[in-house]
Amino acid sequence: MSEPVENTPAPRRARGGGGAARRAERTAVVIETAKYIERNIPNYEILNDEALEIIEYNAETVLEEIGVNFLDNPTALKRWADAGAIVEGERVRIPRGLARKLIKTAPATFTQHARNPEKNVEIGGKNMVLAPVYGPPFVRDLEGGRRYATMADFHKIVKLTYMSKYLHHSGGTVCEPTDVAVNKRHLDMLYAHMTLTDKPFMGSVTAPVNAQDSVNMCNILFGEEFVQKNTVMTSLININSPMTFDDIMMGAMEVYAQNNQACIVSPFIVGGAMAPVSVAGTLTQVLAESLAGVAYNQLCRPGAPVIMGAFVASIDMNSGAPTFGTPEASKILYGAGQLARRLNLPFRSGGSLCGSKLPDAQAAYETANTLNAALLGGVNFCLHAAGWLEGGLVSSLEKLVMDADQLGALHSIAEGVDMSENAQAMGAIREVGPGGHYLGCEHTQNNFKTSFWRSGVLDYKPFETWLEDGEKDTVTLANEKVKKMLGDYVQPPIDPAIDAALQEYVQMRKDSEPDAFG
Repeated sequence: MSEPVENTPAPRRARGGGGAARRAERTAVVIETAKYIERNIPNYEILNDEALEIIEYNAETVLEEIGVNFLDNPTALKRWADAGAIVEGERVRIPRGLARKLIKTAPATFTQHARNPEKNVEIGGKNMVLAPVYGPPFVRDLEGGRRYATMADFHKIVKLTYMSKYLHHSGGTVCEPTDVAVNKRHLDMLYAHMTLTDKPFMGSVTAPVNAQDSVNMCNILFGEEFVQKNTVMTSLININSPMTFDDIMMGAMEVYAQNNQACIVSPFIVGGAMAPVSVAGTLTQVLAESLAGVAYNQLCRPGAPVIMGAFVASIDMNSGAPTFGTPEASKILYGAGQLARRLNLPFRSGGSLCGSKLPDAQAAYETANTLNAALLGGVNFCLHAAGWLEGGLVSSLEKLVMDADQLGALHSIAEGVDMSENAQAMGAIREVGPGGHYLGCEHTQNNFKTSFWRSGVLDYKPFETWLEDGEKDTVTLANEKVKKMLGDYVQPPIDPAIDAALQEYVQMRKDSEPDAFG
């Protein structure tokens, strides 16, 4: 015979928001994208007005007396001649004040639209948009080591970028997939950015026809009318320093400008090899090249969105290799930012730059130096913000998630100091009083979840716990996170008709010409 029900102890009621609920909250897959950084801190201005005026005067002297070369581009030469420049052969000498006059039509800020409107970015002003590594032919991860990149690697990096909260932009050539023909890989890369993520992305610049493919595919994704009225791509146009503009890059820029798509006009300089060894001399060349490039962009289409760029490293005088994260590079970044703001142009520089072969202490030091300079120097579009290794030869999966984690710290620093009544915490100071502690006070309980930035990669365990968990270093922890993120990845939805049209275009273009390698 069973015991009477009334004598059976009542079951314990679970506490609301108990441990199981909290664990479920912590382990649930949530894909978040933080809004682009809106600085609430002052820019660091390294140059006084006199220094800026000297550099500006010298830069216009370079344009007027020495000039710049526009190679194999008769259309560009005619545009310059019609605008009032002196053209002799392929040398263009730009009278003092002409370039400045031409760039006045460039917008100070612009919106780049993503296929998910919630992830649109505003480039310029006090904003900072973070995009991943761009251009390496190699990739590295813990399992495979250093190897030539493939399209599978490209897909992994696009997915990791999509999953990374503090990367606002999908970038462009996040690695160079060498298993696809040179003349066709841009199609696969664009398709990946358009379908595997819903963040904004960059177009192809390796040939004018590739730029046109980028525009054509965006016409499919966004609609042709929308593309002509709005910016949906921001693409990198490098200047061949010193003071040379080749027909490939300029041809790509012409396509983008004429279709209202944004270009980053950026000298690519290794100081001591492609520019003077001095900071002031390099800044003079950076400004001269940028003035000429941005002015030509506006000759192609007045009002087209354009960003002034500065990518500068110095040279190691012992080996001849470029160096990154150096004091000189930071000084040039700070100075170039000031010059861009005086021109009322958005500014691109910075990134997770380093010369290290591995994601080690050297990589961390050099990356931190560059990222902090980018934040303080007023960078609006930060390319290479995560994943850069070995002087830009390698995209590292582990370093990408390590860098992306640290970008959260940049967001926090950019917020400045909260001076609200809650942040002043006078109630907490009164409650605790002398000799107490703040762990259990009301203010701590109400604010602890959001008060401090938290790393998603770094280890803060006690030594004994760390020992029991396998003595894992940061790279090992990052490798585990890479695997988890890729395992948790879910493709953002896309209209099946648009997807099919993109695939059809890619296949049509691939079938239209034979493969080319090398």
